[in-house]
Amino acid sequence: MDVQYAVLEFFGTFVWLLMALGGIQSGAAHATLQASDQGQHHGRLAPSALSVEQLMYDAAVLGLSLLVACWLFYRATGGLFNPNITTALWLVGVIGPVRWALCCFAQMIGATCASAVLLALMPGPIAFNTSPSPGINKAQAVFMEMFMTAFLVLAVLMLAAEKSRTTPFAPIGIGLTLFACELWGLNWTGGSLNTARSFGPAVISGFTSTHWIYWLGPFLGSLLATAFYTLLKHIEYWRLNPTQEETNYSKSPQNPVHAITGKRSEEVDGPDAV
Repeated sequence: MDVQYAVLEFFGTFVWLLMALGGIQSGAAHATLQASDQGQHHGRLAPSALSVEQLMYDAAVLGLSLLVACWLFYRATGGLFNPNITTALWLVGVIGPVRWALCCFAQMIGATCASAVLLALMPGPIAFNTSPSPGINKAQAVFMEMFMTAFLVLAVLMLAAEKSRTTPFAPIGIGLTLFACELWGLNWTGGSLNTARSFGPAVISGFTSTHWIYWLGPFLGSLLATAFYTLLKHIEYWRLNPTQEETNYSKSPQNPVHAITGKRSEEVDGPDAV
């Protein structure tokens, strides 16, 4: 079962990154053509700093493609596609060590295959490598990757690993979390949040001296999210707001007018009353 699970994670990672990185490559090609038409092309496929329009486009591509791919594989594997999410699930006991190791390997290979296919299919050098912006140092890049990865991992733990009425819709929240994080990180670190997402393109185009950032930062983010999740479980967070998922209208707050006049809430019919 663990091998079958890992094989599906390979295909899921491949599908997600084929859509996500392919979208980034297309956006970079379009930006280059525009710059060339305006006489601003300097021989690179993508500008060093993204415009607001391209930033929104790339963030949307990454978030929406994750939402789609995660939902496609949600009932099969949960749609992890990320060694750092896989590590968090292992640490909290959702998966075992064998499944963790196989999945991390499969996700790395899936990312590499997706990058290779895109290199073969699309013109120009790949434009979806991750590297820190010249405006930040390596420590800043590590901690930005740590926090962004922690947000994404926490979304998976709270929306997918924790079972509730909204669990079937977890891919929406996870995809939107990635979208929001990419709005922050794309222009500074390349917005990896995923060691496999950085490893795959690096295998194809070559490793840089800053590649280690995308191992250390996301790994620390996985540990941070796991620690916070453990704290929430320890304090039994579900007892803090026990009616949050209630659909019974009688659990709603009383009409403020009735509270002032002293009218009892049970005397008032709710909007669902027949």
